[in-house]
Amino acid sequence: MHYWLVMPAAGVGRRFGDSVPKQYADLHGRAVIEWALAPFLADSRCAAAVVVIAASDPYWPEVARRLTAYGAVSTASGGTERSASVRNGLRALEGRAAPGDWVLVHDAARPCLPARDLDRLLGQVQSHPVGGLLASPAADTLKRAEAGGEIAATVDRAGLWRALTPQMFRFGALREALERAAAAGRTPTDEAQAIEWTGARPMVVEGSSTNIKITSADDLVIARALLDAGRHTGGAGGSPT
Repeated sequence: MHYWLVMPAAGVGRRFGDSVPKQYADLHGRAVIEWALAPFLADSRCAAAVVVIAASDPYWPEVARRLTAYGAVSTASGGTERSASVRNGLRALEGRAAPGDWVLVHDAARPCLPARDLDRLLGQVQSHPVGGLLASPAADTLKRAEAGGEIAATVDRAGLWRALTPQMFRFGALREALERAAAAGRTPTDEAQAIEWTGARPMVVEGSSTNIKITSADDLVIARALLDAGRHTGGAGGSPT
């Protein structure tokens, strides 16, 4: 099989609390986004990658120079929302990807995707009629709070999952789902939700909780530790060069 990768990277990461967007934060001498791209650029099944960046992004050119050896990374202009950026990334694949081709969408701020999780996703989803995503079962007790902060209820966590990335869907189906959502004025929080709105039911594939998303400086500390462990044990992450 082969697949295409779309990586939305146009966000500014306001919660990150730094002048540099989180996808470009330094992580062991490389930008976070380089680590996020690494498992795909090292995978012969990945036909090509499209990174969706902000129009005025001053950081990507330096990253791109370090990725020239791979030769399969192109860019598209980002939108105001994640879903708009993914739509633009899919449009950039028009004429290259067939409707039935698989497309993986992965967060630029997830630098610790284990290669085994990518293999599991591809292996389990490629025979599914809709597609699917990596997810982690909810492990903590969940509370629903009211506006004032008081607990309104304890939520039964049975059957609840935290959505991760990559998310994997057919090119034609994903593009149609996102275009339909946009036309209806709806903004999905991830690709699976857009697919769900069409009435389809994606599958979840259990992924590692180490596949963290960088949202704060503390997350960078955790990511460094995970990457250090991966270098010695074959776990999360891996060198992007």
